[in-house]
Amino acid sequence: MNPDRIKIFTGSANPELATEICRHIGLDLGEMSMRRFADGEIHLQILENVRGADCFVVQPTCSPVEFHLMELLLTMDALKRASAERVTAVLPYYGYGRQDRKDKPRVPISAKLVASLLERAGADRIMALDLHAAQIQGFFDVPVDHLFFRPVTVDYLKSHEMDDLTVVSPDAGGVERARSIAKRLNAPLAIIDKRREEANVAEVMNVIGDVAGQNCLLVDDLIDTAGTLVKGAEALIDQGAASVTACATHAVLSGPAIERIIKSPIREVVVSNSIPLTEEGRKCGKIRQLSVAPLLASAIQSIHEETSVSQLFL
Repeated sequence: MNPDRIKIFTGSANPELATEICRHIGLDLGEMSMRRFADGEIHLQILENVRGADCFVVQPTCSPVEFHLMELLLTMDALKRASAERVTAVLPYYGYGRQDRKDKPRVPISAKLVASLLERAGADRIMALDLHAAQIQGFFDVPVDHLFFRPVTVDYLKSHEMDDLTVVSPDAGGVERARSIAKRLNAPLAIIDKRREEANVAEVMNVIGDVAGQNCLLVDDLIDTAGTLVKGAEALIDQGAASVTACATHAVLSGPAIERIIKSPIREVVVSNSIPLTEEGRKCGKIRQLSVAPLLASAIQSIHEETSVSQLFL
């Protein structure tokens, strides 16, 4: 692979992931300078020639979301103004993806606004990992490659076989995600009927399906404050589940999340490295982080070489 034709850059959100992706491809991470003015504004400069190059910017828009999003936008703008042939925004985590429709009066559709910002900043293509809702792809007028943590999860779970396994969706909206994993693990599916009164507050109502004596796998796309996850696990144990393991793509882990996980009946929480863990998260013995770098590296190579990425969705 010609290093003059393909370049990978990253901001400050998750440089470890970007470095690992480069290692899998056999490239050096693109050189850029980033500092802040006294008032907090970002000063950014690309430090190598990118004219005619196929450029990829790896940047999850995780906390602090606004700062990391601005880094991404400025990096893409700099690359376009430096005559890069194509700029692909690689979003291991798509911030503001949870507000993807107008479900109340006088609210924004934040996921659409972010999509418009990315395109306006110069994104010719988007690569995302486990969007909160698949319809976010439709907010873009450029090609979107929507990858999934599922293959990595399934490989890990198959290497740690659990008898009497039941896959559980924590709510009705996640049924399709849970069903796809249940199908690959040849396991039955259960659903937690949940009523959410307000953001980050969840109340478990009922478990649909027989989980008595089963080793349950709770499947979600992200863990924020872990309230949904922990209450779901408690509901499963109350219904006679033998054990509860959880897996989620994005370890947002805000506020009391890690403390809740430690005190919960959950045996293990499997997450990706789309978002870097805090020191507290790394020390938590219940959290197992799996790398998506090989998956993203394969997709980047396929896009650059104009080959199919469909095999990565299996």
